[in-house]
Amino acid sequence: MALLLAASLTSAARAEVPEPAADPTTVPIGYLKQEVKRFIPLSRLTVEPDDLGVAGAEIGLKDNNTTGRFTKQAFTLDVERVKVGGDAVAALQKLVESGHRFVLVEGPAETLLRLADWAKGKEVLLFNVRAPEVSLRQEDCRTNVLHTAPDRAMLADALAQYLVWKRWSRWLVVKGVFPEDLAYLEALRRAAKRFGGTIVEEREYKETPGARRSDTGQQQIQLQMPMLTQGAPAHDVVVVADEQEVFGPYLPFRTWEPRPVAGTAGLRAMSWHPAHEQWGATQMQNRFERFAKRFMLPLDYQAWVAVRALGEAASRTRSGDFAPIDAFLRGDRLELAAFKGQKVTFRKWDGQLRQPIIIAGPELPVSMSPQEGFLHQNAEVDTLGIDEPESKCKFQ
Repeated sequence: MALLLAASLTSAARAEVPEPAADPTTVPIGYLKQEVKRFIPLSRLTVEPDDLGVAGAEIGLKDNNTTGRFTKQAFTLDVERVKVGGDAVAALQKLVESGHRFVLVEGPAETLLRLADWAKGKEVLLFNVRAPEVSLRQEDCRTNVLHTAPDRAMLADALAQYLVWKRWSRWLVVKGVFPEDLAYLEALRRAAKRFGGTIVEEREYKETPGARRSDTGQQQIQLQMPMLTQGAPAHDVVVVADEQEVFGPYLPFRTWEPRPVAGTAGLRAMSWHPAHEQWGATQMQNRFERFAKRFMLPLDYQAWVAVRALGEAASRTRSGDFAPIDAFLRGDRLELAAFKGQKVTFRKWDGQLRQPIIIAGPELPVSMSPQEGFLHQNAEVDTLGIDEPESKCKFQ
């Protein structure tokens, strides 16, 4: 009898022993950062941190792994930095050969296109977290690229809506000479036509960067600013197209007539602002500051939202495989909370993340576009950027 009882207890004890936990499914994420030569910023406040973008991806990884504890998934991040003039394709090949199917790309448009063309036909999805060129979402669009960075058309439309809503509809545009300046100028022209703005005149600042932050260089440019806007037709606002920051930051408070300044200086449109606190953004800002020991910047946000979109797709599909995650990201079920008052999704016609855009000054947000009254048959956020009926994207 004792032996039978002991055997029974032994069997019961064995039944209570849990099965060994299955190893979590690992989802490796790559970050390819192509270094480029940039002008020295006019202001020390705009010097780019060394971990810009990467820090956003890392905090997104932390968020994913918090959820991953429940879905038995683990997310990793590996960063490849490519020096100026270096071989970005070789860096991507290294990531892919080590098992990375999802890669964030921080680099210029030409680099992104080379990477996308190399990855064509492979199970590889790239996230453009920086390049703002409209062409990447239009005639040069690629089926293996999704864009979390807003393009220039979205930024110009967001700003234009606010200016028109304020009834600042007469714009004096001051432009630079670089290709990026002219591309933003083209976006401003389109936005004015769409939303009822009037460009009363376009003026060009023809100088190229010199001493930048030297005393004589600063004084020379500052003295030119009032004359640059002198004698202009009647206007409500000065709109700047100067992405290289050759002269734009000097325009506020130095215009000939007392006028607000907007565009690439003064009042700007952006994906994120360090002082944005609505819709739960305060907790996001605080977490990022504790982690990175600095403020969260637009590129950080654009990398964060790419990593979080991947995390959302992986957790919802309960998979680490390429096909289900890729399909979920492009489908109707992805609705990612992004601290902007509404869920964000990717547009099917060009791979662009549809998202509200913050309108902000240097210290505080001022508004959020789309503005009230700018209607759309499907979603008001699609009034920002290239809408489906006008899209030139034919995925390659």
